[in-house]
Amino acid sequence: MMLAGDVLATPAAPRTLRRLESGQTVRIVCFGDSITGVYYHTGDRRAWCDLLGLALQRRFPAARIEMLNAGISGQTTGDALPRLETDVLAPRPDLVVLMFGMNDAAKLAPETYRANLREFTSRIRARGAELIFMTPNAVDEGDPLRPPDRVAAYAEIMREVGRELAVPVADAFQTFRAVQLRGGPDWWRLMSNTIHPNLHGHILFAETAAQTLVGGPVALGELPILHPGLPHTLARLEAGEALQVVAMKPYDVLIGPALRHLFPKAEIRVTAWDPSGKSLEELEAEAKQTGWFKFQSHPATIPPDLVILAVPVAASAPSPQEFYRSYSWILNWSQAMGKPAQWDCLPILPSVAQPDLSETQRNVEASALTVILGKDLPVVQRAPGNSASTNDVLTHQLETLLHRATP
Repeated sequence: MMLAGDVLATPAAPRTLRRLESGQTVRIVCFGDSITGVYYHTGDRRAWCDLLGLALQRRFPAARIEMLNAGISGQTTGDALPRLETDVLAPRPDLVVLMFGMNDAAKLAPETYRANLREFTSRIRARGAELIFMTPNAVDEGDPLRPPDRVAAYAEIMREVGRELAVPVADAFQTFRAVQLRGGPDWWRLMSNTIHPNLHGHILFAETAAQTLVGGPVALGELPILHPGLPHTLARLEAGEALQVVAMKPYDVLIGPALRHLFPKAEIRVTAWDPSGKSLEELEAEAKQTGWFKFQSHPATIPPDLVILAVPVAASAPSPQEFYRSYSWILNWSQAMGKPAQWDCLPILPSVAQPDLSETQRNVEASALTVILGKDLPVVQRAPGNSASTNDVLTHQLETLLHRATP
């Protein structure tokens, strides 16, 4: 069993590794469920597949690395078998990194899961691709279909099939479990909800897979900032299309002028959301009723293009862990659900409108920022010592977020 930081004796995919080392083109398909796919748990724009590619590119700068994400929410190995040819084998990958198990634990019998892993292995190898299994992450209590012991049992089935068929296993379950056993913030700050990791967790996935591939320790390091920060909003504005905005106060009256400063002809339609006097739990409930859950339940309803969250610094929770959980769900519900993402989500920290926060309030703001960064979302914040007006801070940072990266 490999933990993060362990050194392996041999690489898991020697042909792929030789191609990386010699600067050739390498195509890697990451095959799995929602924990592989790109969804709101990591901000709708990248997940461990992208981060694995980044880690390998930094390790092998001369290589031309193509990462293909074949993760689809809700799928078991049984659901995924029919799309193996089109989504995985047709692109002719050098390597497939396969992670299923979380939904199999909820929906399929152990022997069916075991048989499907064998079938995947046979068909992938028959096409000449190398294969790495990756176990799913450890989980908390709270999901009756995926209790911790059952998820652990399915991770063990993957290890057993790996030993049986000589498939290398990147043991993400043990990587996560080691953090879980330590308890405290190190654990719950990895998670978006009971079973889905956030960006911090996806970094662990990427490092675990990379270590298995190269046969030695890999640390991903700092991630590049995504440009533009608000891609859907920018596309609408550049096309001259009306922008539908849901904005927590006071940004319901500030966002229009700020955007028109950058796009003078922009048509901005704003729906106000008043968060004042509410707890995080109450805001979480409101987010569910106004976010992606609403639009999934009522598909004919017109969704927003931009959701602006300005959770008041006074919004409270019973404990730091409950703060993290409720704040995570405010962000979760307020993002889009589906591919491609239908709208952008922009949190704004309290000090942008209240620069004179107390030390206690700044600690609350720092906790909020930790949650936001765990979602890989852009954020508007006031730099220390910045005495500019709220309008100026907002406009300046929107200009940065709506700027495309220089090629």
